[in-house]
Amino acid sequence: MNAFEKCPSATFEKIQQQDGTALQSKSLKKRSTGTPWWELQVSDADMRKVERTELVRMLEQLLLIREFEERLLDLSTAGILHGPAHASIGQEGAAVGAMSALGSTDKINGTHRMHHQFLAKALNHAAPKGYSPLETPFPEELVDVLFKTYSEILGLSTGYCGGRGGSMHLRLPEAGVLGSNAIVGGNLPHAVGYAFADKQLGRKDISVAFFGDGAMQNGATYEAMNLAALYRTPTVFFVENNLYAVSTHVSEQTREHRLAARGQGLGIPSIEFDGMDVIAARRAMELARQIIDDEGGPVLLEAKTYRYLHQSGALKGSAFGYRDKEEEEAWGLRDPATAFPAQLEKLGIIEAGAAETLKERVAEAVRNVLERLVENYGDEQRQKIRASLWPDPSRVEEGIRGDLKELAGQKHREVEDIEEKDRIEAKFIDVISQTMLRNMEKFETLFVLGEDVHRLRGGTAGATRGIAERFPDRLVGTPISENGFTGLALGAALNGMRPVVEIMYPDFALVAADQLFNQVSKVRHMFGGDFAVPVVVRSRVSQGTGYGSQHSMDASGLFALYPGWRIVAPCTPHDYIGLMNAAVACDDPVLVVEYSDLFQERGMIHATDWDYVVPFGKARIARPGNSCTILTYGPMVSTCCAVSERGGFDAEVIDLRTIDPLGVDWETIAESVRRTNALMIVERTTRGTSIGSRMVSDAQSRLFDWLDHEIIHVSGTESSAVVSKVLEEAAFAGAEAVEEALKQLVRRQQMAA
Repeated sequence: MNAFEKCPSATFEKIQQQDGTALQSKSLKKRSTGTPWWELQVSDADMRKVERTELVRMLEQLLLIREFEERLLDLSTAGILHGPAHASIGQEGAAVGAMSALGSTDKINGTHRMHHQFLAKALNHAAPKGYSPLETPFPEELVDVLFKTYSEILGLSTGYCGGRGGSMHLRLPEAGVLGSNAIVGGNLPHAVGYAFADKQLGRKDISVAFFGDGAMQNGATYEAMNLAALYRTPTVFFVENNLYAVSTHVSEQTREHRLAARGQGLGIPSIEFDGMDVIAARRAMELARQIIDDEGGPVLLEAKTYRYLHQSGALKGSAFGYRDKEEEEAWGLRDPATAFPAQLEKLGIIEAGAAETLKERVAEAVRNVLERLVENYGDEQRQKIRASLWPDPSRVEEGIRGDLKELAGQKHREVEDIEEKDRIEAKFIDVISQTMLRNMEKFETLFVLGEDVHRLRGGTAGATRGIAERFPDRLVGTPISENGFTGLALGAALNGMRPVVEIMYPDFALVAADQLFNQVSKVRHMFGGDFAVPVVVRSRVSQGTGYGSQHSMDASGLFALYPGWRIVAPCTPHDYIGLMNAAVACDDPVLVVEYSDLFQERGMIHATDWDYVVPFGKARIARPGNSCTILTYGPMVSTCCAVSERGGFDAEVIDLRTIDPLGVDWETIAESVRRTNALMIVERTTRGTSIGSRMVSDAQSRLFDWLDHEIIHVSGTESSAVVSKVLEEAAFAGAEAVEEALKQLVRRQQMAA
């Protein structure tokens, strides 16, 4: 059976052929979705509609990308390339054709196999106006694209991302390439986010997500396609069906081999076409754009194509035994690098020998570039990377997070700074929604998304109360698809917006783990570190409410494992306002932890002026003392203060406020420990997901000279919370655990004395 055909089973055929008796008895009626699904076929007439200069440029691109990758594979075989080489050889035609229908401001992203799409988009962007390859010398602008792309793939400082992205993470935002992705399916939600931002901001651009047949089976793909359809974003889902996910044939991945059919169930118009045909790809992208302009998005395009080599490297798939040489030879006869120039020559668009001239021209350009990057290029025994081009190892951590210059000039305020006449008392839960509402008035690009945030008079906890009435278009209620809508938020952030994501319960962060940790946390650093990623995640911790093991987590410890995240845990209404203001204005990803234990608590705030920030990395002394230092956060701040008062312990309680490892206020902590010579870290959460263990380690190395004995770490048990009230209380640390730890500390101090 042809891999691109789907034959109905014998049962279905039998039903279709019956004379109606069985159908009537079962009341079966044939249904259709009403969503169009087309097979595109092109002819010579479609090619003739394209200007000759454009066709010749497409031909040069096609040959250049082929030459680029073949020489890259040579470097890989020679051991010059560090890392994988996922060549697109065989698939270049679809990339060149599709990219010819896009402008520089149209956005794209792709997968680990994206050299062809990246180069086509970058070359189109860089090409001088009116450039005609057969009449003009090879432009320096295109040489620069080759040089910087090779540099990036080779891991050199002269690459687009300073060598950090390499082959699988390519980014050139001025050309509309906002970042390729090595996680299968991970890029699709970002493209939906790009398009969502463009639609919200009134731009007419489209965004294209390139992916393969393997990613089509991924949950992130379904979530992304559903979100795009739901919000009618101008997104094109471009699946390169090359038949194999590494070595697994499409027939082993899915029962429905025709991947364009996936659009039917989601209301997405679909077009399938010959992905080996450059003009078919161009025409498919033109039609997708027309559909989006006329009807709104998204559109699904299926390019039926073939990669000539294995998943990575220079060998063919047959060398690994998962496909046969006959299949490879049959597809080889349709090679766009030979079929496209032959068609152009047949139609008289280029003269005989023109393609060979272009081949020689691009080969020379590639060779000249590689000679600038590799000493003794071509000499297998002596060639090596030019040492001067390697990145400076001392800069390895640059770009993990920004320098907070965007917060420079912001007014800082502590609650003690508010004059008595300007103070009012406020409930914690009320300032959550009011702070967000005020920020939405301040930042036109800010929007809130999450499950049920637009309903229930302010979401499930009242945190968005009043926003729907003021900003209905910027309060986005989502399906249950944490991975999808978190990825959408990242894509929107990379395209000019400031999303605030509500994760209904912290445990659900695990469902979105790829986007939160592989993507949001790493994206700035791996792409060079010189751009903003303004994503805020609000996480409501509901410990003690009887919601059981899968709804009671504090995920702060998970986020703390990924240094791209800043993490704040306000425990007073005043601090919530200031820390959320800072989070929204920050160009780094920020997790704002909200404890339901605190929602009904009251505290003093300024009556009218909420335009201030509490700086990241600045702790506060919640209770002065001299006998020991307690580091804590969230609801345990008041607990530690109360236990110290009740038990007569002269403890200094420090509310950390910023709790990510790189943001802890060690200056304030050190000043305290120099006086007390004793340190205790207190947190309510379970031991395994705590942040305290890292803090103990860091404190030991920083404060050892001033500590009279070991650091005490108070936390919950190893067990997750369960529904039983008494077992739930036992799982988390409370006042009794703090009091016992303080007594233990006093005993140690007495023994030491």
